[in-house]
Amino acid sequence: MINSNELNTRQLNRHYEEQGYFVIRDYFAAADIGSLRDIILKFHQLWKKDNADFYKEVAFNSSLITGSEYLESDDRITLFNFISSTKIMTIVDAVIKNNPAFMNTQLFFNPINPELKDFWHRDCQYDHDIEVQKIVIHETQVLHLRVPLFDELGMELVPGTHKRWDTEEEFNVRQEEEGRLSNESLSTGKKIKLAAGDLLVFSADMIHRGLYGMDRLALDILVFDSAGDFSDYIDPDCLPNSAMLAQIDDPRLFNNTLDLKSKSNQNLKFEI
Repeated sequence: MINSNELNTRQLNRHYEEQGYFVIRDYFAAADIGSLRDIILKFHQLWKKDNADFYKEVAFNSSLITGSEYLESDDRITLFNFISSTKIMTIVDAVIKNNPAFMNTQLFFNPINPELKDFWHRDCQYDHDIEVQKIVIHETQVLHLRVPLFDELGMELVPGTHKRWDTEEEFNVRQEEEGRLSNESLSTGKKIKLAAGDLLVFSADMIHRGLYGMDRLALDILVFDSAGDFSDYIDPDCLPNSAMLAQIDDPRLFNNTLDLKSKSNQNLKFEI
C-alpha cells in the first residue's frame, strides 16, 4: 500500500515488477471522483436499459465506456482527459516505459444473478490455451488501472503470478480441475479493500478476481505496451477523433493507439 503523499515512481515500478500490482490510497480528490461518477452512472443506466436480459442473467461488467453509443462528445472528452491526466500518466509511465497505448475501458459491478460468484482467472486464459498462457505471461504487458467510484470490497490477487505459473492449487481452482471451483478461496490470495479515491494497478495476466458486494462500481482503464500485438482488441469507436484529440491535454496514449491501428490497417491492405 502506498500513500499518495509518498508517491515515488521508482518504488511503484519496483513493487509492480516484484508483485504485479500496487495500490495508492486517496489518490484522487473527492470532486474528481464525483464528476467521473456522474458520467459513468449516465453510461451505466443507459447500458443496463439496452442490455436488460444480459444484465439480469450473466453480467458483472461492461466495456467500451468511451465509445459513442451512450455518451455525448463532451462526456467522452472528459473521460479521455481523465484517462490521460497527469495523475494517470505518471502511473502508466512508471510501469510502461516505452510508448504505452490505450486499449479499452471496463466497468465492474455486482451481478444481479445470485448464482454468479466471484471467480479466479487470468485475462489471457480467454484468448489462449494453457501452453500459450505460460508464454504470454512473460511476454505481454497489459495494465488494469482500477478506479473505484464507491467504497467496495475490492480485489483479491495472487502476488507474483504476473511472472510465474500457477501452483497446483491455483491451477485446479482457476481451471476448475480435480473437482475444484473457480470461486473457492486460495491460500495464496491477498484481499485488497478499495475506497472511492483509491487507485489499484495490476497486471491483467496475474491470477485475480473481483470481490462482489457493497456498492461495487469500478472503472478500469486498460493500457498496454505498444510492443505487444493488441491492435485487434481495440474498437476504433472508443478512440477520440481528430476534433477530440485537440481538446485532450496529453493525447499521446491515444495517439500511440491510433498509430498502431493505422499500421495494422496498412499491413492488412498489403496482405490482401
